[in-house]
Amino acid sequence: MILSLFRKKANATQVFAVYSAIVAQSRQTRFYADWQVPDSVNGRFDMVSLHLCLLFRRLKTGEQSTRIFSQAVFDLFFKDMDQSLREMGAGDMAVPKRIQKMGELFYGLLDKLTTALDQQDVAALQSVIRRNIYNDEDTEGLPSLVAYVLTLESELNAMETEDILSGSLHLGAAK
Repeated sequence: MILSLFRKKANATQVFAVYSAIVAQSRQTRFYADWQVPDSVNGRFDMVSLHLCLLFRRLKTGEQSTRIFSQAVFDLFFKDMDQSLREMGAGDMAVPKRIQKMGELFYGLLDKLTTALDQQDVAALQSVIRRNIYNDEDTEGLPSLVAYVLTLESELNAMETEDILSGSLHLGAAK
């Protein structure tokens, strides 16, 4: 059903494949069962956002086609969030406000994550993850999630842009 939102776009299949890979990776039980990420609507949104932020960091220096692809993945993410909110019973009047709040949370995470990773500041990265994923609570899972983020960023940086744009996104850092 989500794919139908992009039928008119030439790269819809690839965008959907990459977004699906991100969602699948974000739903791994290890995050919730072993690393204490809150297993809630907000916790799952946070994990999808975290993975998308890392993907967008990887694609940010690409050419125009890469930026168009990134924008299409971003658009699909928020169309999916809109549809999910409606399926959970949010009224038509509430959805735009909730989507706006989700956008603010996403951009806040992207900004802080980018700063911490650009500066290679592990303490700042821990702070960002504690605040944005664990709601400012200390947890035993924090070091594992921080190590995962660093490993995943390395994996993404090692991938060929053309492979990602072709819809081939294989993430294995949490396995």
